[in-house]
Amino acid sequence: MRLVLLGAPGAGKGTQAAMISEKLNIPHISTGDIFRSNIKEGTELGNKAKEYIDKGMLVPDEITIGIVKGRLLQQDCVKGFILDGFPRTIPQAEYLEKALKDMNIELDVVLNIFVADDAIIKRMSGRRVCPVCGASYHIVHNPPKHDGKCESCNTDVIQREDDKEETVIKRLKTYHQQTEPLIEFYNKKGKLKTVVGKESVEDTSDEVIKALNIK
Repeated sequence: MRLVLLGAPGAGKGTQAAMISEKLNIPHISTGDIFRSNIKEGTELGNKAKEYIDKGMLVPDEITIGIVKGRLLQQDCVKGFILDGFPRTIPQAEYLEKALKDMNIELDVVLNIFVADDAIIKRMSGRRVCPVCGASYHIVHNPPKHDGKCESCNTDVIQREDDKEETVIKRLKTYHQQTEPLIEFYNKKGKLKTVVGKESVEDTSDEVIKALNIK
């Protein structure tokens, strides 16, 4: 299965991608991971991307698609892949379409995980993490048992900058402006399936499994 995952930040794409990856034995390709890998390995495109990242600038689409294309050509993608975090814009989707055509590959499905903004804001702004061991908590659904201390290493848990309410609202605004138009883009191509993200990860996974007809 060749799959693109869509959804707002905090909709649970990464969690569902990991589940699909395990069930279908296909790689979960996060653009953040492949950027880091290319930069670490010092590839030509990785070095170019690093120049932009170091200046706090967005990496141009042609560099991003070059890095994505290189990853899709690896042997573990022969039976399929899950793209998470790319494309983010219509131009990127058009770049991807052309790159896949050049590789004689066609997307099977684009899965959109819908979660309402207010639920995402509650979900993300309630997250707390341990800065030492990386353990994750939530002030409502999974609070630390001992007064804001990590249960593994007894360090004070913190709220990441990315999870602060004002940051989440900004990220959602960017998503609605830049990425949400992809829903209609792929719907017109007959590739789109949408599931509604539930309160629990397991319930969302059940919906995803049904939508993708995973055995």
